[in-house]
Amino acid sequence: MDIIIAMSVSFCILILSVYKQIFIGYPLIFIFFIFAVIAQRKGFDFKEIMTMAYKGGKKSFVVLKIFFLIGAITAIWMSSGTVPGIVYYGIKILNPKLFILYSFLSACVVSFLLGTSFGTASTVGVAFMVMAKSGNVNIHVAAGAIIAGAYFGDRCSPMSSSANLVATLTDSDLYKNIKNMFKSAAIPFIISVILYTIISFKYPLNFLGNSMDAEIIKIFTINFIVLIPAAIILIFAMFKIDVKISMLVSIIIASVISIVIQGYNLEQILKYMLLGFKLENHGPLEKIIRGGGLISMGKAILIVFVSSSLGGIFEGTGILKNIENLLMNVKSRVGLFFATIIVSIATSAFGCNQSISIILTSQLTKKAYANKNIDPHELAMDIENTAVVIAPLIPWNIAGLVPATTLMVSGAGFIPYCFYLYLIPICSIIHYKLRFNSDKVYPPIIQKS
Repeated sequence: MDIIIAMSVSFCILILSVYKQIFIGYPLIFIFFIFAVIAQRKGFDFKEIMTMAYKGGKKSFVVLKIFFLIGAITAIWMSSGTVPGIVYYGIKILNPKLFILYSFLSACVVSFLLGTSFGTASTVGVAFMVMAKSGNVNIHVAAGAIIAGAYFGDRCSPMSSSANLVATLTDSDLYKNIKNMFKSAAIPFIISVILYTIISFKYPLNFLGNSMDAEIIKIFTINFIVLIPAAIILIFAMFKIDVKISMLVSIIIASVISIVIQGYNLEQILKYMLLGFKLENHGPLEKIIRGGGLISMGKAILIVFVSSSLGGIFEGTGILKNIENLLMNVKSRVGLFFATIIVSIATSAFGCNQSISIILTSQLTKKAYANKNIDPHELAMDIENTAVVIAPLIPWNIAGLVPATTLMVSGAGFIPYCFYLYLIPICSIIHYKLRFNSDKVYPPIIQKS
C-alpha cells in the first residue's frame, strides 16, 4: 500500500513541477528519498540502499560521457558553421509547397547527425518555425513534423544518449541495434513521408518573410568544408568506430574549421565548448543559432543519474517485482510487445522524462524477455519502439515539452501531427501479429549467440 501511495504522490509531484515549470531534477531527488525511506521500511539499511543507488547510477556513466561530448559538439558545430551550413544549404533546395515534408526530413537528418532531439529543435527546428510563422503555416503542424523528425535521430543515431542508454541497459551492441531500428522504422518512415507530403500541400509556405540564408552568409563563411565535421560522424558510423572517438575527432576538426575559416580564436572555442555558442548583436540569428556547451548538459546529467539511481533502488528492493511477475505470464510475442507499450506509457507518464521511462521499462521487461530466450537486441529494439518514441507524446513529459517550448508552441498542440512517433509502435504490433500466432505458446525468437 505504501508503494502505491508513494507512486501516486510522486506522480502528482512530477506533474506539479512541470506545470509550475520547476526543474524536474529537484522533485526527482525528493522522490529518490521517498523510495529510499520505503526501502528502509522494507528492512534494507542505509549502506545497502546507497549501494543499490550507486549500481543503478553507474549504468548511466557511459551516457553521461556522451552528454559532455554532445554539449561540446553542438556548440563547436555552430562556431564552425556546420549547423548554419546545414540550414543554409537546406534553405537553398526548399520547395515552398513541400515545406512540412522538408521540415520533417531535415529534422531527421540533423537529429541523426547531432543525436539529440533537443539540439535539433533548438537549432534547425527554430529556424523552420521562424519560416513557418512568416509563411503563414500552421505552427502546430510544423512543430509536429519537426519534433517527429527530431526523434528519428534520437532513436537511431550513434550519438544519441537514449540509443546508448538502451544499449547499456540491455547489454546489446549499439550498431546492431541501429541496424535493427532502421529496419523496423522503414515502413513507418515511408508512411510518414506520404502523410507529410499530403499535409504539405494543405499548409504550403506562402511567404518567406525572412532572409535566413542571407543572414547566415553575412556572419559565417559557408562552403562544403564546414560540413566535414558532420560527414565524419556518418563515415565513422559506417565503419562502426566507437561513437565517442568519432565525436572527439569531429570536435577537433570543427575546432580547426572554426579558427581557420570562421575566424574564431582558441580562447573563444574553449569558451563555447564550456558555456555554449552565442552570437553577439547579429539580429535574428542571435536567438536561433546558439546553445550547446558542457554546462548546458548539467541538468540532463543530473536527471539521468538520479533516475538511474532510483531505478537501482527499484531493482535492488524488488519494489516493482509484482509487475515483473505479471509480464512473465505473457504468452505471445505480440502480447509481450503490447505489454511493453503499456509499461512505457505508464513510466513516461509517471517519470515525466524519457530516461526514466527507458530505465524502468528495461527493468520491468528484461526478465520476461530473458525468460523467453529472446535476444537482447530484440529487447533493445522493443524499448526503442515504445519508451523512446512514446515519451514525447505525453504532454507533460519533458521529452516533448522542452522541444515544444523551444519551438514556442503549446505542450500538446503538436502531438496529433507527430505521425512517425505513432507509426513506430503501431507498425511493430502489426509486424509481430503477422510474424507470430498470438494464440500459441510463445515461440523462441532469436537464440543467444
